[in-house]
Order: sequence, then structure tokens, then C-alpha cells
Amino acid sequence: MDILEKIIAHKKQEVAQLKQEVQIEKLVKSPSFQHAPISLKNSLTKAGSTGIIAEFKRQSPSKGVINSNASVIEVTQGYLEANVAAQSILTDTKFFGGNILDLMQARSVNDTIPILRKDFIVDGFQIIEAKSIGADSILLIAACLTTQELKNYGRLAEDLGLEVLYEVHSKEDLDKIELDNKIIGINNRNLKTFEVDLEHSIELASQIPDSCIKVSESGISNPRIITGLKEYGFQGFLIGENFMKSENPGFACQEFISQIR
Repeated sequence: MDILEKIIAHKKQEVAQLKQEVQIEKLVKSPSFQHAPISLKNSLTKAGSTGIIAEFKRQSPSKGVINSNASVIEVTQGYLEANVAAQSILTDTKFFGGNILDLMQARSVNDTIPILRKDFIVDGFQIIEAKSIGADSILLIAACLTTQELKNYGRLAEDLGLEVLYEVHSKEDLDKIELDNKIIGINNRNLKTFEVDLEHSIELASQIPDSCIKVSESGISNPRIITGLKEYGFQGFLIGENFMKSENPGFACQEFISQIR
């Protein structure tokens, strides 16, 4: 069983337990459920956008603990000052050390840019939960969902006013998605081996129609990489570890963005 299979197996158990403990009606009545989502598409494509989706991530299966001391509120404020296009919050607890409270705290100080709930979505319940904690968009990982699940979950998100970042890592993943006006994230990290290959984004980019917004995820550690990826049509760049491994992620993000040409 590879890392992704372990994560998904655990996530299905976790969500099954959660559904027994929390009623959907309670989620729908949450104050944040009434929050009008901020568009990730608009934020990535508007004039002058940095395109940076800055992530809050405490740890990962591949790197272990990255930053256990960071305050999500301080990091969020730092990212806002750096003028990021969007913020990503990892809410998986077992493998990434996050939780839904992280997203709720980020939302409490961020009412201007979209927040992506980054987790392993395996059930529609999690999408309703995402809306109830104040997320604007969700991640759907093609490698761990069927074609029908991607379609159903994407439709549910849209019905709730949430946008979807569809994550792919191969041509097979792309083939599962109806590629029309979608936000497509190409993960440079192989979720089965966790190895990073930046050439991956470039190889898959040509197979994504121009109607889609292309996002490059993982392994971006140099501002010059952003410049190169833009030449292949990328408008979004999800970066987490590169900022989070520093003592002041917000400042690290600000320094990074100031060097993008």
C-alpha cells in the first residue's frame, strides 16, 4: 500500500466516524455557511495578480514536521501583506498536522482573498463541511476519485457556490475530468512516491485547453521557476513548504514575490 492509498483508507474511516457524530443540518446552520465565497478564478486571473496560492502546512508525510510553531493567524496576515492571490489551508490531521480550526482562524482575519480547503475529499459531507467552516474552494484529487465522483463532487461544490481546484498528476487523471473552464492543478509531486519533478507541469500543460486556468503545485522554490512556468500558460502557483520552513513564512513569501519578474 503506497502513501496515497494509506491516506485515503484512513480518510474514509475518519469521515465515516464524523458523519455519525455531526449532522449535516448542523453544518448548514453554521454562520460561515452564509459566507459569500470569494472567487479563486477571479483572484488568479485579475490584472496584477501574483498568482501565488500560499499554503499553511505544519507537516507532510514526505518531509515530516516543517513548522510546528507557526500561528495560522500570523501567517495569514503575513501572506495578505505579501499580496498573495489566495491561501491554501491543509485540514488533514493525521498526515499533515492540520485541522478545520486552522481554516476557521485564517478566515477570521482574511475576508479579502479566497481560501482553499486542501484535504483528501472522499465524501460529499466534506464539501458541505468546507462551506460551513468558511472555505471558498476545495481540492479534488483525480488520482483518488472515480470519473463519476469527480463529476458529482464538482457539481455539489458548484451548487454550494464553491470553486474546485482539480488536481492531476498524469494523462489518466486528466482523462477523468471534463476539461472545460476548470481550474486544473498539476501536482509536481508524485502522490504515490512523493518525489518531485517540475518538468511534469510542463509536459501536461499542453494537454489542458486554454479555457482552463492552470496551476502548478509543489516543489516551487525559486522565483525564476514562476517566470518559466508562466511561459507555458500557468497562472497559479501553489507554494507551501518553501514558505513554511522559515521562521517567518509571511516575510519569506513577501521576499519571494518581490523577486518575481
